[in-house]
Amino acid sequence: MDRIIALGSDHGGYSLKEEIKKYLDERDIKYIDLGNDGSRCDYPDIAQMVCEKIIENKAALGILFCGTGIGMSIAANKIRGIRAAVCSDYFSAKYTRLHNDANVLCLGGRVLGAGAATELVEVFLSTDFEQGGRHSVRVDKISKLENDN
Repeated sequence: MDRIIALGSDHGGYSLKEEIKKYLDERDIKYIDLGNDGSRCDYPDIAQMVCEKIIENKAALGILFCGTGIGMSIAANKIRGIRAAVCSDYFSAKYTRLHNDANVLCLGGRVLGAGAATELVEVFLSTDFEQGGRHSVRVDKISKLENDN
């Protein structure tokens, strides 16, 4: 599979999603945009569509946008196999991939400008999980929690 990024936003994150699409286009990074056109919608529906693409191996990673990123993160993390993180700084975006193997980045269109968001997307997409050792053990424990509950 070519590495494809699944994108989705509600109305609060629509403008920021459009800015990130420009960044992805400039770098020839493939993506699928699973909505929205800027009209009012419910973020859990968008989160589900994006996360299903990841679970079905039709996308490698996802990026979700809402007003704060928090609602999308809460919804996405209800889906088995998803590790979504709201990030608003470089360190968090890098280490959520490196140590937590996050597969969804959640960004807030009402709290981040396009420049900062682009930097977070860049580091999120360019950082791989640090396989093995304590981080793999911890991610496995997260999966066990998810499967046991």
